[in-house]
Amino acid sequence: MSGDDSRISLLRESVIAAPIVWKGDYAYFVHPLTDGVPRQSAKLLATARDLIIEMVDWQNIDVILGVEAMGLPLAATLSVAVDKPLVIARKRGYGFADEVMIDQSTGYSKGEIFLNDVQPSDRVVVIDDVISTGGTMRAILSTIERIGATISDVVIVFEKGVGMQRLIADHGWPMHSLVRLEMDGDRVVLLD
Repeated sequence: MSGDDSRISLLRESVIAAPIVWKGDYAYFVHPLTDGVPRQSAKLLATARDLIIEMVDWQNIDVILGVEAMGLPLAATLSVAVDKPLVIARKRGYGFADEVMIDQSTGYSKGEIFLNDVQPSDRVVVIDDVISTGGTMRAILSTIERIGATISDVVIVFEKGVGMQRLIADHGWPMHSLVRLEMDGDRVVLLD
């Protein structure tokens, strides 16, 4: 993405202004697109949606996979805008026959994610709000491949740290972000 695009500037400025909280030794920015707090404006959500629409080859997509929780608002707006079906990587299982449980961990938590209704023939775009260590995304993408579906694209709003670059180097997955940043103590530092 071009750093001089006013829409990218809006996202960059919004994350610079985000409050920072600490979870143990882990600095965490609190942003409308990643946390729903402070209040998410329609303009901010539409800006991220429109940038993603322009990035993805929608002719090569069968299904949008949104990651719970904050990947959902963005994935839902994309689904409506591009007329593609949506499935959700959920934090709750339903026990369906094709359900796959995914062990996942992040820089600050561990848990399970459940994937339903991703078929071996599907070409999937994965949408999420933020990536840090890459633990959750590694588990989800590995599971999509194990199912036999194709990872056509992965788009993350905020790329924090080196987790995404590590996943690309290790697996060659097609991953993109709108804004790259790192934390310097209690301060967001924009990259690029």
